Amino acid sequence: MGNMATESAASIRIATLLDAGSFVEIGGAVTARSTDFNMQEKETPADGVITGYGVIDGNLVYVYSQDASVLNGAVGEMHAKKIANIYDMAMKMGAPVIGLIDCAGIRLQEATDALNAFGNLYLKQTMASGVIPQITAIFGTCGGGLSVVPALTDFTFMEASKAKLFVNSPNALPGNNITKLDTSSAKYQSENAGLVDGIGTEDEILTDIRTLVCMLPGNNEENASYDECTDSLNRLCDGIENAAEDTAIALSIISDSGVFFETKKDYAKDMVTGFIRLNGMTVGAVANRSKIYNEKSEVTAQFDGSLSSDGAKKAAGFVNFCDAFNIPVLTLTNVTGFKACEYDEKNLAGETAKLTYAFANATVPKVNVVIGKAFGSAYVMMNSKSVGADMVYAWPTAEIGMMEADLAAKIMYAGADADTLREKTAQYRQLQSSPLSAARRGYVDTIIEPDQTRKYVIGAFEMLFTKREDRPMKKHGSV
Repeated sequence: MGNMATESAASIRIATLLDAGSFVEIGGAVTARSTDFNMQEKETPADGVITGYGVIDGNLVYVYSQDASVLNGAVGEMHAKKIANIYDMAMKMGAPVIGLIDCAGIRLQEATDALNAFGNLYLKQTMASGVIPQITAIFGTCGGGLSVVPALTDFTFMEASKAKLFVNSPNALPGNNITKLDTSSAKYQSENAGLVDGIGTEDEILTDIRTLVCMLPGNNEENASYDECTDSLNRLCDGIENAAEDTAIALSIISDSGVFFETKKDYAKDMVTGFIRLNGMTVGAVANRSKIYNEKSEVTAQFDGSLSSDGAKKAAGFVNFCDAFNIPVLTLTNVTGFKACEYDEKNLAGETAKLTYAFANATVPKVNVVIGKAFGSAYVMMNSKSVGADMVYAWPTAEIGMMEADLAAKIMYAGADADTLREKTAQYRQLQSSPLSAARRGYVDTIIEPDQTRKYVIGAFEMLFTKREDRPMKKHGSV
């Protein structure tokens, strides 16, 4: 009976994820071929993975769900081939693949057969990248070579208490013990590694995946993902200027009916990424954040307003996904410069180069709203006009320029008295840092009142809907 109970965990997850009664299993009769190490005496129903297709809110999806009751869910040759087969079908039909992972790793008894099938799965995932969305959820163990599977997908979720994600187990790290630092935990992987988009209970994760699938196009040839918009297109964003520091709140205010699906929410919290809807259309959003508020309007975290290497990395990956799937990108810019510490110094040039490349390389409609400070090269990288933004708006309170006006005055008039510095600071602020100054030079298209933000960005994306942009012929860039 124990076997039946655990066996059903894999199928229960599928049933919870998909619309009722919609799942059709493929390859249910497949079992292991290997006879080494007395494998023929072990029953391997479905070879430890349930595969098939169904619908989520009417959208076709392909699913595989690993069954930990069969050899602990270890991946054998036929197991990996079944998943690869699902990928082949999903690519032909142009529909997402969702993997529900609960696995002890590669099946040792099948050695090179299992390894070869594993490599073939990596190949299928690589071919599918940028063609169909790939989503994984980890409910048990996901270690060693299997950890590459979620890393090759677009979105990853982890069950908060039982899920483990690792290349090397915590105890295999020199000088470490799992009780000292559990590097495989959902908390570590979501906060430190940045591989995980969300953690929670099984039901919360499956609900999140349903929500996400409904916001994404099924493939890279669909123009966009739509939902009916019941919100007013001209709705005023009252009080949005109070959310300039916590842009997750600002994005919810701009979006249709407050819809905001945040990605990698526990990682690099000084940068916000996620999906909103504008007039029913899914839009990818990227925004700098300097404070985090809870439901009681208390500040729970604070940042210095700079661009960090982890924040740049998070944003770059998100923009690349949006560009691959023709999802327009909105940015809310509020950045004072680059983060200054040793960790960031080691990574900043490389990660900000990737961020700059991601924005400049993206051919989807790109709209930027400067909601606060926009200083130096960090501003240039945040989807500015100069790297290819189609429309740039600025709030009247925005400051756009090289640096804080008082700092610029001190550098230009070193040794001057306080009165002179005050005068030159005011002058610099007016001549160089004001949004009007940037607008006069064409770097800002329109200065808008904060409460008009929703109306203007919807109008911009409607106008940009037919955007086509030719780029130099090349195989691909190398950044």
